[in-house]
Amino acid sequence: MVIKIDIDFNSEEAIYIQLRNQIIVGIATSQIQEGDALPSVRQLAENIGINMHTVNKAYLVLKHEGFLKLDRRKGAIISLENGKEEALLEMRKDMSVLLAKGRCKNISCQEVHRMVDEIFSEFGQDPR
Repeated sequence: MVIKIDIDFNSEEAIYIQLRNQIIVGIATSQIQEGDALPSVRQLAENIGINMHTVNKAYLVLKHEGFLKLDRRKGAIISLENGKEEALLEMRKDMSVLLAKGRCKNISCQEVHRMVDEIFSEFGQDPR
């Protein structure tokens, strides 16, 4: 499987977080499917020009968050564990801060709903 990763080396966001986020978006947009094997740590590090430890850290975070299973023989496999309730709690916590920031900048509830609908449609899911 070929996975397209675009790292912004000038970003303030850590490289392992950028990598993690792009893999999650790849799963959400069905570019990566459950059961797919990701490239080895060494291979992905070489392909995008980053340190192997950075890829390993991203893979470990994804494993901890329930997106990957790590197997010595098979490598990193997309595996979406059942963790909906935990994911909803984490999402609520993260969204509370984002919505508070938006409220401070006078972003309306309707604008937020429109944005959420657009994002869900980008993932190929009907927002309603």
